[in-house]
Amino acid sequence: MTLQGEQTARWFQRASSVMPYGVSSNFRYWGDQDTLVIQRAQGAYLWDMDGKRYIDYRLGFGPVIIGHADAQINQAVAQAIQEGTLSAWTTPAEVELAERIIRLTGVEMVRLANSGTEATMQALRIARAHTGREKYIKFEGHYHGSADYFMFSTAAASLNMLGSPRSPIPAPMSSGMPAQIAETVIILPFNDLDLLERTIRARWGEIAAVFVEPVMGNVGGILPQENFLPTLRRLCDEYGIVLVFDEVKTGFRIAKGGAQEFFNIKADLVTYAKALGNGFPIAAIGGKREVMMTIAPGQVSQSGTYNGNTVAVAAALATLERFEKDPIHETLRQRGQSLMKGIDEVLTDHDITHALTGLPAMFGIFLGSSEPPRNFREYLKGNSALYAQLVRGLAQRGVLPDIDGREPWFLCAALSEADVQETLNVVNDTVRNLKERGKVN
Repeated sequence: MTLQGEQTARWFQRASSVMPYGVSSNFRYWGDQDTLVIQRAQGAYLWDMDGKRYIDYRLGFGPVIIGHADAQINQAVAQAIQEGTLSAWTTPAEVELAERIIRLTGVEMVRLANSGTEATMQALRIARAHTGREKYIKFEGHYHGSADYFMFSTAAASLNMLGSPRSPIPAPMSSGMPAQIAETVIILPFNDLDLLERTIRARWGEIAAVFVEPVMGNVGGILPQENFLPTLRRLCDEYGIVLVFDEVKTGFRIAKGGAQEFFNIKADLVTYAKALGNGFPIAAIGGKREVMMTIAPGQVSQSGTYNGNTVAVAAALATLERFEKDPIHETLRQRGQSLMKGIDEVLTDHDITHALTGLPAMFGIFLGSSEPPRNFREYLKGNSALYAQLVRGLAQRGVLPDIDGREPWFLCAALSEADVQETLNVVNDTVRNLKERGKVN
């Protein structure tokens, strides 16, 4: 049964005639009959072209943390653009935004960008310039944007693509990437302290940076084991390596100060995007003054025509102001805990072997084992086919997480207790239907 109603299907056909596969990003394509075209969004909801309402747990892949079309944020943007949108000079609003980011996160300096990919790409350049080294460590399953340098071992159709866990190989995720780039990345499994320490001690002279998602935002929200991040911090200090926290997903979401606050660990560089602007396109690179001052004009490039544009800055200022004034993160925690507990109870009642991963503001559902995965390889052993069937059933009934189980369920503060209960009822109905149709063993 297709997700598309008559009007949605008509618009998707129009889109497909002028846009490859009818989308502006490959991750939005669910197939010719299930890719939606959205008419509007408000609060925790989306409506497609046929007027069908969905409770949205994708939230633009994480940016919408307060709610779609928030009136206060929209008003701040509308007011700000009356004085121009782009000047190619620093504005007072940029300064205020940098100060607010610093106050919330504890970074010492900030540069603005437009997307998570831009921020991570430029953070890698800064780390290389700062250390005079070229290679960097990346963990399997961690996603750091769509730049060629990072598109290795972020997804896999099988474990064989990744090589031996004792000596992982950089598996390219796209055609069109120069083969030589693979020589600049050292791939390791997440949460493997022994291999991490052996690798750094043996190769530290080559390594400019270690990039890490403190929570695996592209693999169901898998958490670091207790000693993993502290050990990473210690090794980077010992060998002069730049530790980069990619907080494009965790930043301002799992705590006001992001993963640095949540885990009480400071990175040398931190990349932000997504929840920073509640859906408006903005990103930032923050970090220690010593490392950030590597960005010297004429020596190390960090640039962008639209960096610090009025629209994005006004949205980010209004968003961060809400974090400081309103109980946004407490609301996310309460709703997320209720949702995770309820989903766990439904799956348990229906004898579906599962584990929940992540944190209340961004969590995953792992099917096929009662032990939560510790890394990407363990995640790949789960029942992703059953999860996709579950999500299609949820979507048919008006609840919309992403069909790829690697993408967490994201929550926004506009989600109500009634929305949580409706979601749990839909989960229960969907699982019961799958069992009745023999889709669950």
